[in-house]
Amino acid sequence: MVATEEDLLRDGFGPSPAFEVLLAEDAGEPIGFAFYFFSYSTWRGRRCLHLEDLFVRPEHRGKGAGLALMRALARLAVDAGCPRFSWQVLDWNEPSIAFYEKLGAKVLREWLTVRLEGNALMTLASQKSHL
Repeated sequence: MVATEEDLLRDGFGPSPAFEVLLAEDAGEPIGFAFYFFSYSTWRGRRCLHLEDLFVRPEHRGKGAGLALMRALARLAVDAGCPRFSWQVLDWNEPSIAFYEKLGAKVLREWLTVRLEGNALMTLASQKSHL
């Protein structure tokens, strides 16, 4: 992880936030969070809620904080008219996959994440277009 506190403050708390965060608390202490933003689906013709990160402190897992965060996100998506609430999970994270499937989520194993970063991103960006 290379994101800094300054990055998060700039991008989440400025005049045009790129993301939002829900906090789960126990006795006023943060125990978990859901980091999300809205994307847009050309297939659905609507904006959709995308969960980037869901985290609950290990000592608080299994007590309902993750479920409460997911329910709150689902309500946000419905209230915003989103036809879709999506996120990614690592294929080895079986406890999370089981949790998500128990919620009724479908793991789309036929879709692959594609990422362009680092030197490959810089190389492609620096190439001249012939449009």
